[in-house]
Amino acid sequence: MASSDGQGGSRRVTLTEVARRAGVSRSAASFALNGRTDLRISEETSARVRRAAEELGYSPNTTARTLRTGKSGTVALISDFIGTTSFANAMVRGALQTLRDADTLLYTVDTQGDPDVEAKLLQNLLDRDVDGFLYASMFTRQVDVPPLTRNAPLVLLNCASPDIPAVIPDERGAGETAAAALLDAGHRDAIWFVGSFPPGFTGAAVWNGWSPLALTERLDGIQARLAAAGTALAGTAPIETDWDVENGRAAVTRLLGSGARPSALICANDALAVGAYHALSVAALQVPEDVSVIGFDGSALTQAVLPRLTSVALPYEELGRIAAGMLLQGDPASRPHRVPMPLVPGASIASPAPRD
Repeated sequence: MASSDGQGGSRRVTLTEVARRAGVSRSAASFALNGRTDLRISEETSARVRRAAEELGYSPNTTARTLRTGKSGTVALISDFIGTTSFANAMVRGALQTLRDADTLLYTVDTQGDPDVEAKLLQNLLDRDVDGFLYASMFTRQVDVPPLTRNAPLVLLNCASPDIPAVIPDERGAGETAAAALLDAGHRDAIWFVGSFPPGFTGAAVWNGWSPLALTERLDGIQARLAAAGTALAGTAPIETDWDVENGRAAVTRLLGSGARPSALICANDALAVGAYHALSVAALQVPEDVSVIGFDGSALTQAVLPRLTSVALPYEELGRIAAGMLLQGDPASRPHRVPMPLVPGASIASPAPRD
């Protein structure tokens, strides 16, 4: 914030000027603006100081505050692809909501998965005296935390590493939720999982071959819930290269071509489920009359198909809010904080179709 210097330029309003306008000492003005309670200043005086600061357009010198308190009032969210894709950037929004309430500024940077870029960005942020890091991933996975992040408070967001505070979605619970939705509709047999990786495959090349925790944990949850009901998956349909619409369509086309007649499909994400809709339509099978379908992520794709897709949603904003809160509070938890994934009802699940 600046005020005119009378010669067409501008300069920063000083704390001394605020004190003079309010008719108090500089130290009293400082105490009032910083909300200090260890000096006896009346509420009327504090209000007068705040009013004077507002009238003059005063803002505190953040460099001086950093030197005085050792805190810059800034944190950094460093991620692989979150800021440059539309899939998971609601995590940033959630973190911003919490940090804004704490009067904390957020830097956000993406590395595109390049370790050299990551190291340079981390050093640059440390040189700016950030108070801590949110180290985030676009999809839930195990990470090797860069050594530079250990130079400041750290919370992992949507990723995990041993003995480091982390916030991740409850993917196993999500698998149980998906299976329960089908069991509640009466499905017991011919339930297939779409989206497993073929042998030796870890993840799409565009994501650097990283293997998502979501696959194994969602599948574990599905199998556990079905087993508790005395049944099991009929099988799994692998994808070829990525969890996208094209691979979903191809996987379900192959499944139907093998002679399988699924009662329900649990797809590893919403994009695969949309591809499954396409393959079922080509085979003259209707959702949900002939085959029920459920996905994961709760993305906008659920509204791009008819009938609307039922999905178990990723709580991106809540993940960001909780992680930011943990960072601000200095939470020392070493075990991941798991956030429940809610079921978003659609119209893609119905009772099993009669079998010949």
